[in-house]
Amino acid sequence: MSTAEYRRAGLGRVARGSALNMGGAVAGALVNLGIVVAVTRGFSADTAGVLFSATSVFLIASAVANLGTSNGLVYFLARLRARGAGHAAPRVLRTALVPAVAASVLGGAAMFALADDLAALVGEPQAEMYLRLLAAFLPFAVVTDAALAATRAYHEMRAGVLLEKLGRPLGQLVLISAVALTGGAGLLTVAWAGPYLPAAVLAWWWMHRIVARYRGDASGTSGGAAPVPAPPDSPAPARPRTAAGAGVEEADPRTFWAFSLPRSVASIAQLGIQRIGIVLVAALAGAAEAAVFTAATRFMVAGQFAAQALQFAAEPRLAEMLAVDDRRGANTLYRSGTAWLICLTWPIFLPAIVYAPLLMQLFGPRYTEGAVVLVVISLAQLLSAALGMGDLVLTMTGRTRLNLANNLLALAADVALCLLLVPWTGATGAAAAWAGAIAVRKVLPLVQLMRSHGLHPFDRRWVLAAVSCLVWFGGVPLLCAFAVGTGPVSFAVALTAGSAGFLATLWRLRDPLELDGLLRRGTARGGGTD
Repeated sequence: MSTAEYRRAGLGRVARGSALNMGGAVAGALVNLGIVVAVTRGFSADTAGVLFSATSVFLIASAVANLGTSNGLVYFLARLRARGAGHAAPRVLRTALVPAVAASVLGGAAMFALADDLAALVGEPQAEMYLRLLAAFLPFAVVTDAALAATRAYHEMRAGVLLEKLGRPLGQLVLISAVALTGGAGLLTVAWAGPYLPAAVLAWWWMHRIVARYRGDASGTSGGAAPVPAPPDSPAPARPRTAAGAGVEEADPRTFWAFSLPRSVASIAQLGIQRIGIVLVAALAGAAEAAVFTAATRFMVAGQFAAQALQFAAEPRLAEMLAVDDRRGANTLYRSGTAWLICLTWPIFLPAIVYAPLLMQLFGPRYTEGAVVLVVISLAQLLSAALGMGDLVLTMTGRTRLNLANNLLALAADVALCLLLVPWTGATGAAAAWAGAIAVRKVLPLVQLMRSHGLHPFDRRWVLAAVSCLVWFGGVPLLCAFAVGTGPVSFAVALTAGSAGFLATLWRLRDPLELDGLLRRGTARGGGTD
């Protein structure tokens, strides 16, 4: 296989994995939007604000208890597979999962015991009961996340799509809607958290099934996947491994936690950037204002799901390529991935800027004042996609401490700007603070990768993707809004015309954007599933 064929096959695998994730992400975004609508329309703004604040604390606690195992499992299991050391996978799983499960049990106990203080911290004493109930489900959330990460290391994306993107949110929507029909909020927290239990059981089963399939000897011939070779023009071959010693250092607990713990704190900082605004708005401006901010950020979640669709597929591939020193291939994936990211997310946020008041009406008349919040968030998401997945590339080079520093700086910027702006401008100030944090988190790894490795996401693919999105999802909605206003008919016409033109453009540009990998089943050597 030539170098070009090798890399195009790898890009094809990532593209197909991204497409599967994207399908789940679109459905998941709609379901999660439905959850927020069910809460905001089925309960008072104060009740919704309390729930959103309590679940934000739960998700932050889940990120803390995870200990960075999700990124660590993808990174190390993919590297083991690339080097033909699948026999070491169970050791990595034990190294990761035992401490994470223990931390989640301790975290749940602490959350239960400190519910009074946490409720006071978010400025909502009524949240105490919510937090105590949520504490019981914390271990299940951690197990689900870690187990699904292990399946992604083997390019198995179906588990995450079916369980995390669709199954759990659908369960939440059904249960919350049922509670709303009863007119009481007593079971609202259980309805939101309950689906984590079956999701954890199924994710654990799926993980063991996938790992057993690919577990083999060091050569990858005993039922496991073959090692991923270096490409023909690789500057240096991967270090040789023997059957007895293959991947020993990758399975070493000290090596695993040296990578994962900094990533854990960085993940907490990332989640803090997403959630701390809700908590601070509730504390500084009230639960009703926090509900407005949360509703507006639901559209941000749609973009994050789209970004995750690509990153989940690209993460194991980057780890494999860097394990065999294929930096040129990693750079190609970085640039192609950024173009794909623009194509996935800009069509969501460009129309949202034009039709922000209409979209916010989904949550009820009280929430239309969040239109400015939605505009600010949408602009920040455009910037985030344009600068690419540099933080992921930086992490897959093994530089998790630098990634940690970047995320801590971004979180500090978010908190400082929230404290400065929220008391005066409420939810709009929190949105501006979040946008500032995103700029910090995206610009820093971009500069660092350019200086250390000469990597950057900008080339012809970037220009083609950006211009196509601006024309069809920026220009067309503006013309429709100018001609017939910003009502539902205008919105439907703009999306229909823009989508048709955009899809036709992508078809013509499928070769330069390297989207043709979606249309064929060929994969890079080394096996694996899409």
